[in-house]
Amino acid sequence: MSSPDPQVRAARNLSAPSTESKPVKSRSGSRGPVVAVTGAARGVGELLVARLVASEEIKQVIAIDERRGEVPDATWYLLDVRDPAIAEKLRGADVVVHLALDLDLETDPAARTAYNVRGTQTVLTAAAAAGVHRVVLCTSAMVYGALPDNDLPLAEDAELRATAEATGVGDLLEIERLGRRAPRAHPGLNVTVVRPAVLVGGTDTALTRYFESPRLLVVAGSRPTWQFCHVEDLVTALEYAALERIDGEFAVGCDGWLEQEEVEELSGVRRMELPSAVALGAAARLHRIGLTPSPAGDLAYTMHPWVVSVSRLHDAGWRPRWTNEDVLAALLEEVAGRHTVAGRRLGRKDATAAGAAGATVALLGTAALVRRARKARRRI
Repeated sequence: MSSPDPQVRAARNLSAPSTESKPVKSRSGSRGPVVAVTGAARGVGELLVARLVASEEIKQVIAIDERRGEVPDATWYLLDVRDPAIAEKLRGADVVVHLALDLDLETDPAARTAYNVRGTQTVLTAAAAAGVHRVVLCTSAMVYGALPDNDLPLAEDAELRATAEATGVGDLLEIERLGRRAPRAHPGLNVTVVRPAVLVGGTDTALTRYFESPRLLVVAGSRPTWQFCHVEDLVTALEYAALERIDGEFAVGCDGWLEQEEVEELSGVRRMELPSAVALGAAARLHRIGLTPSPAGDLAYTMHPWVVSVSRLHDAGWRPRWTNEDVLAALLEEVAGRHTVAGRRLGRKDATAAGAAGATVALLGTAALVRRARKARRRI
């Protein structure tokens, strides 16, 4: 669920010779819904469009993005989701699955929030104006917050106790607030919210980068637990929502969870344990001086549990195809060869030094990144 930098999006829109493709005829005799997907040309959106197009239960798929994707049997419209003209493209749709979100670690936070919040506002308003009866929003189980007193697992209707201190979580909380308000502002519009656990499969987040480090940072006294969600399972859960087999707010992920010790045993990566004050202080300093993309708030999600029950999907007949062990193995294969310290990707030389040294991860990360920054300034 990631979109390119706003300036890239703007340039792409200005240069696009056409805003839409030729309409694809709907399946004759199909009584299924017409489903529109935003963010349809990449990531989860592209996978969902391909799955919906192949389904005999879907009448037609409308795909919306700033560029045309690779799935031919959909009706493509090329525009920014913040453009009010999207209302016209949504006419005739029964359900909209909104996946045009920018959660890129490297995006300017203010630009990211402006895109995510304004885009969601526009899609909800446009869907109501076009007569759409359901909008599916995809946020994250991170909205529950990672706290030491969380239940294991959290109930899906548990209070959302997250703060805006972690990357993108403030945006997701605001998106959920907009989703709750929309049915009151637009009677007849229903909103479904899907909250995946740690998403794996072509994703790049602070949590997937955690597994690119030479040592797994563990904060002393913390209780890390890991629940993953493979993108393939997220896509099938979104399909359930699009087909209205489930509504309201629900989580999606693997059954159960892994303790930190299990993660270390399965991954073969040893831990480096730090006092809380050292880890949080170093993370805050590194982010404040611009050397790491992740704020200190991201660290909480590697310290405290935020595992969520997926009972609502189970009750609807859905089952995950992936286990936590399988997803962890896939993640480790995906990040093999990448080297990250303190949230910032390093070259192989710096990463090797960091893994072999005996100092703390935070101090090593600071030294390596400051050295790179100094070298860059000397070259200017």
